[in-house]
Amino acid sequence: MGKFTTTAVTAAVGLMLSVGLAACGSEDSGSSDSSAPGFNAVEKGVVNPSDKKGGTIRYASSDDWDSPDMGDTYYAFSQNFGRLYSRALTTFKPGPGQESLEVVPDLAESLGTPSDGGKTWTYKIRKGVKFDDGTEVTSKDVKYAVERSNFTDELQLGPKYFKQYLVDNPGGYKGPYKDKSEEGLKSIETPDDHTIVFHLNQPFSEFDYLVLMQTQPVPRAKDNGLEYQKNIVSSGPYKIDSYERGKLMKLSRNPHWDKATDPYRTALPDNIEVALKQNADDLDQKLLSGALEMDIAGTGVQGAAQPTVLGDAKHKANADNITAGYLRYAAVNKHVKPLDDVHCRRAVAYATDKVAAQTAFGGPVAGGEIATTILPPSVTGYQKADRYPVGADQHGDLAKAKEELAACGQPNGFTTKISARSDRPKEVAAAQGIQQGLAKVGIKTEIVQVPAGDYFNKYAGTPKWVHDNNVGIMLMAWAADWPSGFGFLQQIVDGRAIKPSGGTNLQETDLPDVNRLLDEAIEDTDAAARNARYTKVDELVMEDAGIVPLIYARLLLYRPANVTNVTLTHGYGGMYDYLNLGVE
Repeated sequence: MGKFTTTAVTAAVGLMLSVGLAACGSEDSGSSDSSAPGFNAVEKGVVNPSDKKGGTIRYASSDDWDSPDMGDTYYAFSQNFGRLYSRALTTFKPGPGQESLEVVPDLAESLGTPSDGGKTWTYKIRKGVKFDDGTEVTSKDVKYAVERSNFTDELQLGPKYFKQYLVDNPGGYKGPYKDKSEEGLKSIETPDDHTIVFHLNQPFSEFDYLVLMQTQPVPRAKDNGLEYQKNIVSSGPYKIDSYERGKLMKLSRNPHWDKATDPYRTALPDNIEVALKQNADDLDQKLLSGALEMDIAGTGVQGAAQPTVLGDAKHKANADNITAGYLRYAAVNKHVKPLDDVHCRRAVAYATDKVAAQTAFGGPVAGGEIATTILPPSVTGYQKADRYPVGADQHGDLAKAKEELAACGQPNGFTTKISARSDRPKEVAAAQGIQQGLAKVGIKTEIVQVPAGDYFNKYAGTPKWVHDNNVGIMLMAWAADWPSGFGFLQQIVDGRAIKPSGGTNLQETDLPDVNRLLDEAIEDTDAAARNARYTKVDELVMEDAGIVPLIYARLLLYRPANVTNVTLTHGYGGMYDYLNLGVE
């Protein structure tokens, strides 16, 4: 989910807020309990503020991480939660409302210093920050983290921004697992233990945002590739004591964390536990009963629990119905026949029953607003448009869909598959609704359910699996890596973001004009000119019909009454901020 000069940052954040990041919903608490914070209280400030230390905070997930290794992960919840045990050069500021969109220095002493017209960025690392083994974090540990996350074949689950935008090295750097030289990547310099310098191949006005990710330090001596997720070395206030994939993660205090080096973390609980592979409906019941403090995925309660949450005054007082900063959509892969023909893709766009998808996710209140663009209204560059109207009732324009089927030589329809995450009941239900809508024009689909933890590294994000299994449509949800059109679009529509696995450009969009516009935008210091390019990118990708927007997401989140310091983080798409939660 994921800068540049302070002026540019402020402009981007201000525009986002002006187009309505704050959630809609009743201001009435809906509760007869006057001591409860109330429905949607998180929109007004910090819920249950407290400085009480101690206790164990219990999280749970319906599946698992893609990976808890911060160099090999991309889920928003993972970026949010990972700040408890890893510190990047920058982070999103913890705080209510607009504060959560502000990028602030974390491991770095200050935001980056640009030079050479924005092609060189320098950061000073705070002194005294220590790993959980007592050794001090240095600039070399940050450089190594970038080298392993972006330049190795083994780690594919995160973005590859650095690989794309750092100056190319003669001969092509192959990453630290193959290149054992002391110097490593030449385009990142570490002149001393507390200075790191990035040399880019073009000006990058939003670089302070980019270093939110994959700059969490990793000591070279402790790295063992994919197995590092089992022995992560902490640079935050908590260390991982154990991680058994699919079962449980336990964390306790990092004895070498020094509050004096960390202006944003309070580290209130003594211990943190994350139970994995929990049934999603059972997880909700544990939240409602007080047997659990937080659903780590941050995607809201399931359909079965929504009536209880909204219909019971006591539970409603502990709930928040918020507008999230992300889009739910169907990615239509252009390399799966007959969807390699744009008219067949357009047939899918016209025939998609968006109301069915909206209903599956909880309707207008807990699901979201019908979407017609790739950029949601909360992201800079958004302009209202509707390239593929699906009828006044939003159930699909079947006549237009049939015209497109005839144009692609499939007048009677065709057969393909839809992928959805098996542990997310709402997503599976949405796939079923879309399936029924497409069938009305002869597009027959089979739903393939796969686990969320492997969705990108083995299934939807792996082109070979997609092509080999004829999976033409993949359900997806996406929030901006950082609050700009570039931070939202680049990893899902830039052809250079297509990867052999762990990809997020699921539909494999690779349009030269789109790639060019993104490059031009990121080096332009004029906000209006940047935003105009983002709007054009949206239009071009919609014309190509690789993405069918479904819903501008809303979430019904639940916070048990014993959880303290609850705020939203819009920086990670609109979920509770995990950085400073406590328990009573």
